[in-house]
Amino acid sequence: MGFEEAAKKLVSFVSTMTGNTAKLVKLEKVPEGWLGYAEVYEESAFIKSVGLPSKVMDRNIYEVKMNASLEVTAFARKTNFEP
Repeated sequence: MGFEEAAKKLVSFVSTMTGNTAKLVKLEKVPEGWLGYAEVYEESAFIKSVGLPSKVMDRNIYEVKMNASLEVTAFARKTNFEP
């Protein structure tokens, strides 16, 4: 599987899992397959929890690991990210 296929799979997967549009920020070939990161702007969980009417958005980064067949093997939201 090539880079473009891996990129499309990652963006599609993160968009589906979060319910928001994802944007690829990093993708690299690793011995196990692929490791990539996507950013998603989501409504601020804190602002929402206190009931304030605001459109404040949080930038969240998600890490996705895929094997060589593009099967997702790990998915997590990251608390920090260095490209």
